[in-house]
Amino acid sequence: MLGLTACVSHQELVNFNEGAAFPASPELITNIPELRIQKKDILAISVQTTLGLNPEDVAPFNLQGGNIPGNSLNYQVDGNGNIEFPMVGQVHLEGLTLYEAKDTLTELLTRDFKAPVVNIRFTSFKFTILGEVSGPGTYTLPDDRVSILDALAFGDMTSYADRYNIMIVREQNGQREYGNINIHDRQLFQSPYFYLRPNDFIYVHPLKEKVGTVSDQFTKVLPWIGLGTTLLNLIIILTRT
Repeated sequence: MLGLTACVSHQELVNFNEGAAFPASPELITNIPELRIQKKDILAISVQTTLGLNPEDVAPFNLQGGNIPGNSLNYQVDGNGNIEFPMVGQVHLEGLTLYEAKDTLTELLTRDFKAPVVNIRFTSFKFTILGEVSGPGTYTLPDDRVSILDALAFGDMTSYADRYNIMIVREQNGQREYGNINIHDRQLFQSPYFYLRPNDFIYVHPLKEKVGTVSDQFTKVLPWIGLGTTLLNLIIILTRT
């Protein structure tokens, strides 16, 4: 009876099994977040040119520009929201999208270079996942679009994960907000928390059935009681023969 009370039903383990059916035709993705650069972000920035300049002319940006040891193309945004860019100096990028940052750097470089081409991307998309997962920890991906499904693939939910109750803690613009994800709901893909933002914290709550497996001390000794009972029965049988 104790074993049965700790069982998890099949429905609790199946994802995307509630709500309206998925559409038969492709649907437009409308909830992709517009990420903005924050303090401590790491950006990969390279500069090329296709008009009137030799590769050596932009070498300072691509060979010795970055401020991250071991990778000269990476720039970390400092505590004031700036990066130190070669031949330009400090450039304030905090609060800008990648496209806006690209335009800003291109405009600054146009003063000295002809038709500069700037490429910029995030290299430090970090999130933390804890709770009822087999791989808790902090993960950093070289990407600018990470979904909750990507994060859960790294964490790998256990059988006792409450798929109805996955909490997202998000900090941005000096504020902290809390959201909830229900993996059973097919409308998950429309949630504002489906796509993560850098430094999101994910907590997977445990099911109530998990309590019976960790808190009841009797269940811990139950296997030994079963083994002792089996041995006792065997001794009784042997003494009667």
